Amino acid sequence: MNCLEISSIEFRRVAEEITRLAVHYLDDLDARRIFPLTQAGQTDALFRRSTPEEGAGIDSLANLQDVIDHCRAQNGRFFGYVLGSGDPVGAAADLLASVLNQNVTAWRSSPAAVTLERTVVSWLAEAVGCRSFHGSLTGGGSSANLMALAIARESKLRANDRGLIEAGKCTVYASGEVHMSIPKAVALLGIGTSNLQLISTNERFQMPPSELDSAIQHDRTAGKIPIAVVASAGTVNTGAIDPLPEIAAIARRHHVWLHVDGAYGALAALAGPEKFAGLALADSISLDPHKWLYQPLDCGCLLFRDRALAHATFSRTDDYARSLSTDAIESFSFFEESIELSRRFRALRLWLSVRYHGLRAFRDAIKKDLALAQRLAQQIADERDLQLLAPVELSAVCFRFRGQESIPEDELNRRNAAILQRVIQRGRVYLSNATLHGKFCLRACIVNHRSTEPDVDCIVPEVLAAAKEVPSST
Repeated sequence: MNCLEISSIEFRRVAEEITRLAVHYLDDLDARRIFPLTQAGQTDALFRRSTPEEGAGIDSLANLQDVIDHCRAQNGRFFGYVLGSGDPVGAAADLLASVLNQNVTAWRSSPAAVTLERTVVSWLAEAVGCRSFHGSLTGGGSSANLMALAIARESKLRANDRGLIEAGKCTVYASGEVHMSIPKAVALLGIGTSNLQLISTNERFQMPPSELDSAIQHDRTAGKIPIAVVASAGTVNTGAIDPLPEIAAIARRHHVWLHVDGAYGALAALAGPEKFAGLALADSISLDPHKWLYQPLDCGCLLFRDRALAHATFSRTDDYARSLSTDAIESFSFFEESIELSRRFRALRLWLSVRYHGLRAFRDAIKKDLALAQRLAQQIADERDLQLLAPVELSAVCFRFRGQESIPEDELNRRNAAILQRVIQRGRVYLSNATLHGKFCLRACIVNHRSTEPDVDCIVPEVLAAAKEVPSST
């Protein structure tokens, strides 16, 4: 037998042990601390070992329990970041996807995998009201945003061949609440972050159309070249949704590409399509099924209207990869519309998960998350020691402890940072943070199919208890 091959009996032993551990983890998930009782020294001692020259075989699986015990538990009381909860059906599909080991580059490389991906992309497009859009699955919203702005750049400048000779004149527009992946994309594409115009948001943390229009007009007069507007369908801090119809009209009038970063929020169109009016007017949209379709990481998506422009941006096919078929389906290649060549079989988890549960189950789960966020917002409003700091448009709830005494803002920020650390140390709920108008916020974001009303009802008592354990002079 090949030195790396194992028998089907041995593989069954490995798979059954991993399955046993996974089932035990899920059974105990609700009782687990959200953040493990661990420190850097402990994890280093457990996992930073010299490379083993000889294999331990089946005995190597014994350390998997240590891995589980030192991971953060995403039970129903995990409200950190914008991170989906990992549907177990999708997770099970990942095992088969890894065994099949398909390189989802082109139809001829994997007919089933490519067809499944094109199918689920069409499902996603339809779910957000953009039935005619095309696209592909990505590692996440960051890579989707990068690819979208690459297409936008190429549509305006044809920079692939001659480079960005007008780099100093190019401009991209977004709100001050834009996700950090947008400045990164602008930098990587050679446009330069100094040419990213951040528009100050209004009281609802939205990009004001009038301010955007004025900025584009000013830049055109100054001889600059507006390339793209990035609108948000759910900002990462507060879940704010920019006024998409008005922004789309401005982009169209100025002949500027409109990309909508919907990685957090756009899939909530399943539950509240009225919130996302104008989304179909975009030229490109990023989505993250590993957020609000609760899929295991990683599973993002880029949708775009014009396949020819995507092809013009990414098509670089050497002879060894060229298709010899003239059939429209058999000649299809994802690598001609994407930055990636080697691509994982991401679609299997989403395809199986949607078929297993049905789209209605996801719609109902998103509605539940939206309702839980409103429930929490009301509890915060009812508690005199707490202060809600932003409207709750989707499921991100930003608030802080203010107490009854008069505390300077910088001290209030320090105290809330200490309260957040204490909440996490207590291990019952997990919150993240944001800064809004200079105010440090505690932030609960509910994109979790496991969360229930009792889970959400833990948040306010935990914050108040943590506040009592943090000295006011911290």
